[in-house]
Amino acid sequence: MNINGVVIEDTFAEAFDIKISRILITAYDYEWALASAREATGFATSIIMCPAEAGIDRLAKQNETPDGRAGVYIMICHPDESKLEKQLLARIGQCVLPAPTTAVFNGLPNAENFFRIGYKIKFFGDGFEEEVEINGRRCWKIPIMEGDFIIEDSIGYTDGIAGGNIIIMAETQASALMAAKAAIDAISNVEGVITPFPIVASGSKVGSNKYKFLKASTNEKFCPGLVGKVDSELPSNVRSVYEIVINGISLEAVKKAMKVAILSAVKIPGVVKITSANFDGKLGKHKIWLNELFD
Repeated sequence: MNINGVVIEDTFAEAFDIKISRILITAYDYEWALASAREATGFATSIIMCPAEAGIDRLAKQNETPDGRAGVYIMICHPDESKLEKQLLARIGQCVLPAPTTAVFNGLPNAENFFRIGYKIKFFGDGFEEEVEINGRRCWKIPIMEGDFIIEDSIGYTDGIAGGNIIIMAETQASALMAAKAAIDAISNVEGVITPFPIVASGSKVGSNKYKFLKASTNEKFCPGLVGKVDSELPSNVRSVYEIVINGISLEAVKKAMKVAILSAVKIPGVVKITSANFDGKLGKHKIWLNELFD
């Protein structure tokens, strides 16, 4: 398959199941909402070594937030429910509660499963906390130095997909980076997905060919510096490669994000080929074929 002169390889992204919680952080303005969101989603690129995978989904309009203020949706992901709950408690308690003007609401109101995160964090109020209703939502008001911190009693979580990906190959580092940035910008307009890295310069494979203690190691087939030394998958004119990894609340959302990412990346001069990473079923059971994204 060829789009705008760029080869789209007939292959698939290998994705896996994960649990995802979606949180709405509101604040006085977008500056403070985003500052808190960035703190709460830090050190969360990959569960290979990070305690969770997380990222910013999208900005929320003031007319859709329960308190009528600026807001940001974030997503926190982990395959283990109990560990996901611990991450929500830690990240909200240590990154959002202390941040100026913030409040926290459930970002998945239709979810079937919930953690009572707000109920547990309300104990920070040391007995001075109060139950309140905000636009029909059961919340807790916790007295803090700047005023009151509002948090919804329960935060929803759902089954999601992690590891959707595209790999961009280009003639130069500049063109590869521009294409990856264009892809990320396009993904930011797709609701229900995050790019936890957001751009991966050091794409990995499962395990190691040499060091058996490693969970992951460099994906040598996509390293320009190793062409001629390994069984490379790079065309001869490729000098730089970037990967974009996508998590989402549904397979459909991840597929949509991958599609818009490809359509944006192929517009950048110097992009040669787009492919995807898969590992013979070692990573996950979901196969997202690139060519089928355009059926």
